[in-house]
Amino acid sequence: MSAHRGDAEERRESTRGKTTIALIAASALALAALAAGDSFSFVILGDRTGEAQAGVYDQAWKEAAAESPAFVINSGDTIEGGHDETAESQWNGVARVWKPHSRIPLYLVPGNHDIWPNSAVSEQLFRKFAGHPVRYSFDSGGAHFTVLDNSRSDELAASEMEFLESDLKAHAAAPVKMIFMHRPSWLLPVALRNTEFPLHQLAKQYGVQYIIAGHLHQMLHFELEGITYVSMPSSGGHLRLSKTYEDGWFFGHARVAVNGRAIDFQIEEVKAPLGQGRITKAADWGMNGLVKKPAQRAAGGSWSAGIAAR
Repeated sequence: MSAHRGDAEERRESTRGKTTIALIAASALALAALAAGDSFSFVILGDRTGEAQAGVYDQAWKEAAAESPAFVINSGDTIEGGHDETAESQWNGVARVWKPHSRIPLYLVPGNHDIWPNSAVSEQLFRKFAGHPVRYSFDSGGAHFTVLDNSRSDELAASEMEFLESDLKAHAAAPVKMIFMHRPSWLLPVALRNTEFPLHQLAKQYGVQYIIAGHLHQMLHFELEGITYVSMPSSGGHLRLSKTYEDGWFFGHARVAVNGRAIDFQIEEVKAPLGQGRITKAADWGMNGLVKKPAQRAAGGSWSAGIAAR
């Protein structure tokens, strides 16, 4: 009898041991799956229009799609706009550029060339071709993205701020949060190191990491109290002023990799013939342009970088 009891106890111990090992293995797999789910990359395209330059947007899209992003989001100004009569044909034209990349989710930010004052038609067409409202939010992995509409005003209207506060409050637990808008309504207060303006206060309260805009067609980067502000380079709209890379005037896109709470924000210039394919980090730029040279391949295949002469 004792021998039988001993055998039974050994079997129970063995079963408990196997169960424990299985639970540990399942927990490890769950953690790995969670980590994998929170790791992804996406692409930000700058403005397509504002005197669109031939071929740039098509090339920017092809280079972006080649990186297999989880989604693409832009900074606004998808069509040239300005006239209700021709707006739909312009949307149909750009939709043909999107068609080969239709497997990639696309999120549009409303720009002043997409929606203009006193035009219900332009807003209706944006909603139709974008497939979402003018202000909205969405999630990817553990990240939350809020899109605001300042297409018809340099400032963020009270309704936009109310939507933003409600949205951030509802997604307060998201470890990564980013806000997109077309016009950089934040530019002057951020450049002056003003921490009291409402957008910054809300972003700080709810732990937003990045606030991103277009409109200028110039790559600019600011840091203020742990929040990164980015003005995107152009993905087709004309280059202004000096038109030089070092001053932030070039065609390109951003590739953003999210891993848990870590964010890698890479700026990629379009390749030849419309650019040189230079790659930098957002932090390599400042409010007056480039502060650190892009990586360059040296003899022997290694990479080097240096501080840009200004």
